[in-house]
Amino acid sequence: MVSAAIVGAGAIGAWLADALDRAGWRVSMLARGTTLAALRSAGLRVERGGESRRSEPAAGSATELGRQDYVFLAVKAQALPALAESLQPLIGPQTTVISATNGIPWWFFDDFAGPLCDQPLQSVDPTGSQARSFPRGRILGSVVHATARVLAPAHVQLVAADRIVIGAPDGRSSSRVAEVASGLRLGGINAVVSEGIRQEIWAKLWGNMNMNPLSALTGSGTAGMLGDPDIRELCLKMMQEMRECGELLGLAGAMSAPERITVTQRLGDFKPSMLADLEAGRPLEVEPQLGAVVEIAGRLGVAAPFCRAILGLTRLRAARGSAGART
Repeated sequence: MVSAAIVGAGAIGAWLADALDRAGWRVSMLARGTTLAALRSAGLRVERGGESRRSEPAAGSATELGRQDYVFLAVKAQALPALAESLQPLIGPQTTVISATNGIPWWFFDDFAGPLCDQPLQSVDPTGSQARSFPRGRILGSVVHATARVLAPAHVQLVAADRIVIGAPDGRSSSRVAEVASGLRLGGINAVVSEGIRQEIWAKLWGNMNMNPLSALTGSGTAGMLGDPDIRELCLKMMQEMRECGELLGLAGAMSAPERITVTQRLGDFKPSMLADLEAGRPLEVEPQLGAVVEIAGRLGVAAPFCRAILGLTRLRAARGSAGART
């Protein structure tokens, strides 16, 4: 039986765990506190499509769960630097690690031809703990296009699910890529294999690195921000700066910034994750998203004044925490 540990028992982690359990995998969840207690007492409950399903994944610390065939990293990216080394008990000589976080992952420039080849990002992996802890040759990237929310500890509702894109950094097909995609599909997730996972990650970030921090600064959802011509223009300016970086890296897509904004508007009014985290008093994903873009721009010689200004403002907003939203 294939084994998988889900690091991060939140909304997306629960969605992945439920799918792999449906597929017949042996699923474990790294958890602590009230979520760990709920998993051990009542199991995992996931609601999707009008159905409520309960499963009983093993739950505990990395030491308790032990070595796995696959480890899915579904925590907030800013938590990984401090967490990485403690995950070593999950990782054996054949373990594959799958990053499922927002923003630029630590491995993004490993063996990537171009001006930033093999350059780690301080904004993503400040102490090098992720590079040291996760096996460089056994990494898969993923991009999640789904929305889920935690109703209570170990109780999650899937709001909308489009797909999850899976791929190896080198773009090659392998039995491991195929096995992960097959398991997710058996569990009811539309898993798509990509030969260009870096491009997929870059494309998602291109749409997130402006809307997310601006939502935290303004307290507004997407409709309010894009309905304001000045904020819309700011979004476009930020996207153009990141596009300049993408062109230098060979990652710029065919879609224009206005076309990408139109895609966001078609999704209706929604609350970006940074605003949701701010309101809930959780840390913001500032550095793996916008911080990484600004660091990349600096290394490439791209000025990026709009991204830099919004990054500075968002850092200050994050430092104030959710209490500031009520003052």
